[in-house]
Amino acid sequence: MWWFQQGLSFLPVALVVWSAASFVFSYITAIVLHHVDPLVPYISDTGTIPPERCLFGIMLNVSTFLGMATMYIRYKQVSALSPEKPKILRLNKLGLTLGWMSCFGLCIIANFQKCILYYIHVLGACLTFGVGSIYMLVQTILSYLMQPELHSKDIFWARLAVFLWSCSSILSMFVSSVVLYSGLYGQNLVQKLHWDPQERGYIPHMISTISEWSLAFSFLSFFLTYIRDFQKISLRAVVSLQGPTLHESPGSFRAEEQALLIAGSI
Repeated sequence: MWWFQQGLSFLPVALVVWSAASFVFSYITAIVLHHVDPLVPYISDTGTIPPERCLFGIMLNVSTFLGMATMYIRYKQVSALSPEKPKILRLNKLGLTLGWMSCFGLCIIANFQKCILYYIHVLGACLTFGVGSIYMLVQTILSYLMQPELHSKDIFWARLAVFLWSCSSILSMFVSSVVLYSGLYGQNLVQKLHWDPQERGYIPHMISTISEWSLAFSFLSFFLTYIRDFQKISLRAVVSLQGPTLHESPGSFRAEEQALLIAGSI
């Protein structure tokens, strides 16, 4: 049995691989069609113009569902491992709420492009990366509280390192974006897809785009830390039949009525 066949470890693997592919495929398509510059464009710019916009939206919608499923399985795992620890259970519920809010933001990013509905797109980005970073913090705290009995120290330190990586990327992206869109380097830069290295504002633009790619891959790296945990989870469906058929026959109605009459006579 391969490592990704153990338990439910395929779920975070699928989330990471599919999400990375959505970025890479839309980037390659946008570059081939000369819609963006090859040197580190914004991720959102690679999903602005058809046909890469369609590919970007479809693939990120699938990533949304994979993310929700991964976060729910993680929630159920923590609940099962710590059923009598109220503090951990409260944090676990908070983490699931924040995680699903982050997934909803990703869905907004996928369906509302930056150059069309900028403010809604920014709202989605804030939910995805802002709320998502808080989700990472909650999961890191849970890993700390559950060590060493249920979690190894290595997992805690790995998640803490990835969380700090994402925070530094958010800070760098926020500062460079504020400088870039402050008006010092021109207007309507949101619609700008091609940049000349000699232009004013090119350096903060590059810092902002590199920070965005760094932030995206820090999130994907965080879900890679779930693989070892998910190897210890299995999922099965239990079927419970409520009757011998899948439709209601006249005989079943008579049996139910007779049962009610007997119950009433008693």
